[in-house]
Parts: sequence; C-alpha cells; structure tokens
Amino acid sequence: MVKKSLGLFILILSIGLIMMGCPKKTVVKEEPSVAKSEEARRLEAERAEKEAKEAKERELAKIREEEAKKAQEKEFERSLVAKKTPGIEGEVFESSLLKDIHFDFDKYDIRPGDAEILKENAALLSKFPKIKIQVEGHCDERGTVEYNLALGERRANSAKRHLISLGIAADRISTISYGKERPLDPGHNEEAWAKNRRGHPIILSK
Repeated sequence: MVKKSLGLFILILSIGLIMMGCPKKTVVKEEPSVAKSEEARRLEAERAEKEAKEAKERELAKIREEEAKKAQEKEFERSLVAKKTPGIEGEVFESSLLKDIHFDFDKYDIRPGDAEILKENAALLSKFPKIKIQVEGHCDERGTVEYNLALGERRANSAKRHLISLGIAADRISTISYGKERPLDPGHNEEAWAKNRRGHPIILSK
C-alpha cells in the first residue's frame, strides 16, 4: 500500500515537473508594417513630384504657345502692304503670306497644287479669326469683257467655296471679279496669260 502511494506521488510529481518545464505560448500582437508605410510615403512623393513636373511642363508649353502666337502676329503685321489701287471697300491690304492661285485657260476648277495653296491660306486665316478677305477673280486678255467678268466671278467663288470647305466662315470671305481689266502681267503671250488667270486674296479688315 505504501509502495502504491509512493508510486502515485512520484507520478504526480513527475507530471507537475513536466508541466512546469513546458514554455507558455506567447501571443504577439502584430504592429503595422514599417516597410509598408515607407513604401506608401515613397509612392506618394513620386506621384506629387510627377504632378508638379507635368504642371510645370503645361505652363511652359502655354508660354511657348503664346510667344509663338505673338511672333506670328508680328510677322503678319510686317507682311501687310496697303494696296495701291483701293478696292470697293476702301483701303485694303495685301500680304505676302496669302498666296494667289491660278487657273487653266477658260476654267475655274481648283487644281491639286492650288488646293494646297488654299490650304495654307486657310491655316493662316484660322490663326487670325478677325481678318476678312476678298478674293479677286482675274482672267487673261482673250475673250470679251462680259465673258471674262463672269469667268472671273466663277473663279473667285471657287476659291471661296474651297476656303469654306477648309473651315473658314463664309462671312469672312467676299468676292469680286475684275475680268481681264487688271492684268498682273501686261504681256501678250502664254506666260503672261498664265499669270493673269488667278484668284488673288486681299485683306479687308485686320
């Protein structure tokens, strides 16, 4: 009986010692990751830097655009010359930046090369929306006065319609025909006639 009691005591003591020797499981509360916070701050700083850079580039582009516009306006002003023969609108101006177009004999359709010239003229007019122009229709010396006045009007209207198709408002363009009465070249040959079959833009207001 004593042996059994001693054995039971030793067993209980052993279990107690084993239980005391096992380390308790410690629960560690997770803290926010320092690395994640630093990464977020870095990304935010990069975003802010990118936005500032883009804003500065937009501002510089706007300044360059304004400077280019002013330079174009000065160039256009320098190109203006009062026409020696006033038109029906009074004093008018010519500009070397607005180009003439030319026509085949007895024709008023716009040729491909002249369409490119009108495209350049339209681009210039688009930059200066206050400008109004008049397209003069001219012919060579062959044919009657009446016939050439009608032909010159058709030529001027062809140029006007083409400019309108390129986005220029119709109320900015008027037309007039001088027929064969105002030749650019007074010669009596094919070279002179080719120069005189033209649509000539003049500036009515600026």
